[in-house]
Amino acid sequence: METSYDYLIVGAGFAGSVAAERLARVFDKRVLLVDRRPHIGGNAFDHIDAHGVLVHRYGPHIFHTNSDEVFAYLSQFTEWRPYEHRVLASVDGMLLPIPINLDTINRLYGWSLDSAALEAYFQFIAEPVAQVRTSEDVIVGRVGRELYEKFFRNYTRKQWALDPSELDASVTSRVPVRINRDDRYFTDRHQAMPLHGYTAMFERMLDHPNIEVELGVDFADVRKRAHYGALIYTGPIDEYFDHAFGRLPYRSLEFRFETHQTPRMLPAAVVNYPNDHEYTRITEYSQLTGQQHEYTTLSYEIPRADGDPYYPVPRPENAAVYARYRALADALPDVHFTGRLAAYRYYNMDQVVAQSLALCTRLTGVSRAELAAAS
Repeated sequence: METSYDYLIVGAGFAGSVAAERLARVFDKRVLLVDRRPHIGGNAFDHIDAHGVLVHRYGPHIFHTNSDEVFAYLSQFTEWRPYEHRVLASVDGMLLPIPINLDTINRLYGWSLDSAALEAYFQFIAEPVAQVRTSEDVIVGRVGRELYEKFFRNYTRKQWALDPSELDASVTSRVPVRINRDDRYFTDRHQAMPLHGYTAMFERMLDHPNIEVELGVDFADVRKRAHYGALIYTGPIDEYFDHAFGRLPYRSLEFRFETHQTPRMLPAAVVNYPNDHEYTRITEYSQLTGQQHEYTTLSYEIPRADGDPYYPVPRPENAAVYARYRALADALPDVHFTGRLAAYRYYNMDQVVAQSLALCTRLTGVSRAELAAAS
């Protein structure tokens, strides 16, 4: 007798795994969770490399959130290592704090400004526009053209293969500019890393008799043979509809890993290279994970046009195509789309968790707070 599932969930990253866990554990639903990759965890997947170093396969994933609800929910599946992320940028032969802060400017120019003087300086050099439309507008309107050229323009051009003047304001609007010495990349209330890694957290999340996981399988094949009531889809929305309106463009990444027999190589966990080299940044994973080891592993991050979809390209013409796919999706009562790829929008990990909790609320009628707290 073939197994029948209440839900088929496509994608074993945060979006799919959270939905699978809540529906199975809280509502006793039978779930089949599938992924074309050979592992769970999506882009947050981490593993021990050949030298014994814990690395993030798809680049650095730093957990941060202001949501007590999301943090408490994930805390059911992991202990945490407190971690505040700091990044340096290689500019004019110096390694300077990014986001731009008081120390960045003083070290860059050899000044000794205080916060009030820096605020006045930013106001003097800013070139605000009447209506902020592009990523260039955002930065030039805050810190003027020279700092924009030094820290942002070329990084953005490498990352997106487009000039910031061609990209939506959302690309750079998330990056703060500070007038104090706070050099943390994020300021969220909760900043931490899963103590034993993301994959271990996902393993605990999905360890339930009502959840069956199939890896290395394609959704198109599974949907032909699986018996299920409803579908939760976290993959690319254009792919679900066989690219009926054309492919939605993404930027991808290539990661080049190298290992050195020394405990530490970099002065910070991440160093950005806005102006030199083909790569945008280097990450040293032991600084994220807190692992003590005789070896250290770095990754060099090179933006690519082709490969796994990482970043939707935020331009008006792409938003218009997505809206057509969204209209098709909204007409399917038993198919539910959630997550970054289904929404064609960049989300932080905590936002994806919150979205999946909200989806389960809509499916079950239980409030999100109750749903997140249920064990």
